[in-house]
Amino acid sequence: MSAPTYTRAKPATLESDGNAHFGRVSAHWMKPNAASSLNLPVQERVSTGIAGLDAVLGGGLPVSHLYLIEGNPGSGKTTLGLQFLRNGADGGTPGLYVTLSETSEELHTIAASHGWSLDGIEVFELVSNEGLGPEAEQSILHPSEIELGETVNGVMAVVERLKPKRVVFDSLSEMRLLAQNPLRYRRQVLALKKFFATHACTVLLLDDRSATESELQMRSIAHGVIALEQVTDQYGPERRRLRLIKMRGIKYRGGDHDFNLDTGGLFVFPRLVAAEHRVMSDSTTVSTGVPKLDTLMGGGVTRGSNMLFVGPSGVGKTTTAIACVRAALMRGEKAAYYLFDEGLSSLLLRSRALGLDVQPYMRDGQLKVVQLDPAEVSPGEFAQMVRQSVEDDGAHVVVIDSLNAYLHAMPGGKFLLLQMHELLTYLNHRNIVTLLIMGQHGLMGELRSDVDMSYLSDGILLFRYFEARGNLLKAMSTVKSRFSAHEQSIREFRLGPTGVELGQALTDFEGVLVGATVYRGQLPLLGEKNDNKKERA
Repeated sequence: MSAPTYTRAKPATLESDGNAHFGRVSAHWMKPNAASSLNLPVQERVSTGIAGLDAVLGGGLPVSHLYLIEGNPGSGKTTLGLQFLRNGADGGTPGLYVTLSETSEELHTIAASHGWSLDGIEVFELVSNEGLGPEAEQSILHPSEIELGETVNGVMAVVERLKPKRVVFDSLSEMRLLAQNPLRYRRQVLALKKFFATHACTVLLLDDRSATESELQMRSIAHGVIALEQVTDQYGPERRRLRLIKMRGIKYRGGDHDFNLDTGGLFVFPRLVAAEHRVMSDSTTVSTGVPKLDTLMGGGVTRGSNMLFVGPSGVGKTTTAIACVRAALMRGEKAAYYLFDEGLSSLLLRSRALGLDVQPYMRDGQLKVVQLDPAEVSPGEFAQMVRQSVEDDGAHVVVIDSLNAYLHAMPGGKFLLLQMHELLTYLNHRNIVTLLIMGQHGLMGELRSDVDMSYLSDGILLFRYFEARGNLLKAMSTVKSRFSAHEQSIREFRLGPTGVELGQALTDFEGVLVGATVYRGQLPLLGEKNDNKKERA
């Protein structure tokens, strides 16, 4: 697949706006005057080094506290910890990585795979190569009480010596095994928490969930808990999500947030909340570029609304959408086209053959066509792409082709409807013209869709094949519009060298609703001999 066109953000700092591509979210998600009315103290924050996670946290982690990062092996805990320390080192803040499970060589290898170095970060191995030699065999076999005490004392000693402000402890599962019982384990963690607090350290404790009975204990001790989840579907790559279980004293964004673990680290996509992005503007109607289609739709398409093109495969939905996009481009507007189904080359070739060439607009950056593989893109990542197109690139028109493929990128129909509702509401709030394409199963007879999107759509343009005089022809009709008085008629259309051509409103149709449309009228059809002799309505 072609690489997504959105830009990976650099790690955020407290002085810079690290949320350029991950959502400009901060205290404005709060209810009006919620914080000021309570006179809450402003807590100093420290960046995690992950712009999207900082956005979820509302600005970063409150300093000098202890946080639990929990997740199964492979979920991204170590990478998150390294990003946290790397961000501090870049700003001149000393950092310490305490490892009981990874060697220093392994950590350097992980960092190098992301293009990082560990310069400015101290790696402290509690079990070093010297500790594994024959002469140290007796100390390794010490009772657990002695080993646990040595572990805790070793951590305290290195903190006293280095005086770091950021600490990552990897991992709690080793300390849990040394403690052997929950009471001793809890007491040692509490002792470490108090010790780190007196030294003003911001600490990340990594836990691989090897003992579920201790999760609640650690969650009660930690100032905040971030859970990383890795899910493997039946097909495609693993999907990763994070959730803030708790975070004391700050307003944060709840729910699941998709993230990627890729070269360069973790990239978090904050869950979209449309209510935060309302833009006050007047709704205006713009042309589709086809006058008779404008008439059919009640004047054209309305800004701040979405129109669903629905019909069987090959009937002309995508071409009609391209015609609408080209009209916007000719007005000087920008557009983003997200292509899940068709190949980009075939789309451009067909558009050119129909007199709807959009490639020049792609070359000058006015049109962005993004070809996506639904198996490779998470819903949160896709929503972030759309946000970048609207907020950073200034797109006025957004096309999603098609919803069928988008459905397969989701974990289930329920999530499709919820997240699509939020995305469409966001686009409406931003005064964007949104075109949605959804194919129906079958060609003739009863047609069905993967999911009912009709209640989410502001308008619906229905496409159908129909039979007339021994020919298989095409028709379209507007069956819903929330913003204009649209035609109730059915019009024949065809795709030709000049693009989309509509005929006059036809009567005497039968079987439209059951999907087996037959025309038995006497009005001339497109392409018939007397086509040029009669006025088209």
